[in-house]
Amino acid sequence: MAYETRLEFIAQEGIDKAEENEYFLRSLRSQDGAALDGMVHEINTKVSAAIDCTSCGNCCKTLIVNITPEEIKGLAVFMNMPEAELREKHIEESQQGACYINSIPCVFLDGKKCGIYEQRFTECRDFPHLHKNGFRERLLGTLLHYGSCPIIYNVVEEVKHKLNFSEDDKINITN
Repeated sequence: MAYETRLEFIAQEGIDKAEENEYFLRSLRSQDGAALDGMVHEINTKVSAAIDCTSCGNCCKTLIVNITPEEIKGLAVFMNMPEAELREKHIEESQQGACYINSIPCVFLDGKKCGIYEQRFTECRDFPHLHKNGFRERLLGTLLHYGSCPIIYNVVEEVKHKLNFSEDDKINITN
């Protein structure tokens, strides 16, 4: 099966289908969470195998990447750089102690590929998080990236199709 990967098209769909996706989100309240997760995992496995993330890199251009102190230490070793220098150049820390990469796009993005791919952060490895349970509960966050991630776009559209969701369903969905 051919999946949509044109970023301009997906971005426009994100705009055009914003209201539809809001209704889709509401419609999932009535779905069994475990069954939905199984469906999403199966679809995600197919879509992820067919779409090469490393040829896109759009998430690296748009996301704030949270990282752990352990990941900072590992990256410093990987880059053969003192941790203090790495933190000064590339890491921000909130008053609550949360750490994240200090630039968007990610400073480690090299063209469309991750320049530290072998040492990439857990959040980067896990994105777009569709292999995890709790899809229904995380759908709002997932839909924030619907117009920028080809995998999310294709998985969500296939889930809509499998659930026979259509834009006409929004008439039947209430708060």
